[in-house]
Amino acid sequence: MIRFKKFGLFAAPALALAALSGCATPFKADVARFQQLPAPAGQSFTIVADNPNLAGGLEFAHYAGLVGQRLGQTGYVPASDPASADLIVRVAYDVDNGREKVRSTGGGFAGPYGGWGWGGRWGRPWGYGFYDPWLFGPGGGYNDVSSYTVYTSDLSMKIDRAADNRRLFEGKASAQSLSNKLTYLVPNLIDAMFTNFPGQNGEDVKITLPPEKKG
Repeated sequence: MIRFKKFGLFAAPALALAALSGCATPFKADVARFQQLPAPAGQSFTIVADNPNLAGGLEFAHYAGLVGQRLGQTGYVPASDPASADLIVRVAYDVDNGREKVRSTGGGFAGPYGGWGWGGRWGRPWGYGFYDPWLFGPGGGYNDVSSYTVYTSDLSMKIDRAADNRRLFEGKASAQSLSNKLTYLVPNLIDAMFTNFPGQNGEDVKITLPPEKKG
């Protein structure tokens, strides 16, 4: 899920690669919530897919179960009959195809002009055909450049009152990560959504969760 490409003569240092590792990075999500939910008093709920492409699958059923657990901890009750539920909870989730980003680290050799050099081109010192500080930066020789992919994931949750379809809650959690595994992303997005749930109306908060466990 993490794609690295090497450019130049040296691989990126091990510490730089470790810093980019998804397993070493806390999960950070932006959560926006708008709500007019009444205080929980045993209202029943049912969960449906807000995206038709997710409906009916075992994957959605798994994540809906996680949402249901969190709602139950809050004080709501799963409806024994979905048709008679007090609240309809609509859930959707997705992860994009990712965007490639580039990271560079300096290093190499130094000389009288910041490199091996005696002369210059366009007014810049250069050295022995290998090092140009205009390209590589001052005080370094070769730059190590690695490319990696950043994925954006999101989870949306809406709660309507079944009796009149009045919207009581709208929430969205989104995150950027080096992982595109829904089995990792969606549970974390759910945890972020339910941190201090239902929150203040109109709030936009940042939630930080522990990094992905090695497995």
